[in-house]
Amino acid sequence: MRRYFILFLLLACSPSLICDVGAAERGGPVRIGVLTEGFGPTTGAVGLRDGLKELGYREDKDFVIGVRFTQGDASALPAAARELIQRGVDLLFTEGRSAAKAAQVGTKKVPIVFAGGGDPVGRGLIQSFARPGGNITGVTDLDLELGPKRLEIFKEMIPGLKRVLFPYNATDAYSVSEAKAYRDAARDLKIVLVGKEVRTEDEAKAVLGRLKKSDIQGILSPRPMTSNIPDYVREAGSQSSMPTMFAATFFAENGGLASYTPNTYASGRMAARLVDKILKGESPGEIPVEANNKIELVINLKVAKALEINITPEALYTANRVIR
Repeated sequence: MRRYFILFLLLACSPSLICDVGAAERGGPVRIGVLTEGFGPTTGAVGLRDGLKELGYREDKDFVIGVRFTQGDASALPAAARELIQRGVDLLFTEGRSAAKAAQVGTKKVPIVFAGGGDPVGRGLIQSFARPGGNITGVTDLDLELGPKRLEIFKEMIPGLKRVLFPYNATDAYSVSEAKAYRDAARDLKIVLVGKEVRTEDEAKAVLGRLKKSDIQGILSPRPMTSNIPDYVREAGSQSSMPTMFAATFFAENGGLASYTPNTYASGRMAARLVDKILKGESPGEIPVEANNKIELVINLKVAKALEINITPEALYTANRVIR
């Protein structure tokens, strides 16, 4: 069974747009294909939509958005990218490292605007920030660089945090880089980072299903959705009454304890300006890549109370948003 899905909709509380991107006739709305390994429409896609509307574009009149998501299966991204291209999208918007690379491999003609992922030069997405080259530009962030601070905040939040589990997919290059950054930070913070390599969803389930409070005091989630690890971390934290820290706001809003991450909605809004330039005739490869420096700490106080976890006042004070 194909492990990716396509959803065409207005990404808000407005009425649904039922429209196949490939069915739009030339001269009609600009067809924007969104590619992500997430589990549905993302905050970045919402930011893109809102940013375009702020620039004067009318949804369903001037543009339509089709979201293709692969439910944590990065291996399905190349096929999903090809199908969007075959359907005749006018522009691709990608979120995350793997999605951007899949889109870049899939087409040298369709303009690509990426959001997030960090280090686009090192990943081979662009030649330079000033002149990215080819058919791609986008908005980068500092997520990998935020890893040490994320772990530091986790320690500040939870008194007595000494041993932290970090499950990650050993076949995902970004997750491996995260693991190294966290190991280095843990040494400085006097924390024992218990890194657990997995390669499949079953392995992730098994690792997170054997948690004991006597072994660890918290779980740190990787950012990539590979093997659905972040969702299993959320479930494990709830079932074992254990604090969890995420690199995506979605999980703090939906059952996780906290997240410290670049604001992906802001990345989407910034990307809208780049899309506007492309639609007005500029070459993507000549449009400088921008950096989103807006970082957000979200703490779910409802989850903390349910788990009987006392968040330090200092952490609550520094939070950008507290869910009560």
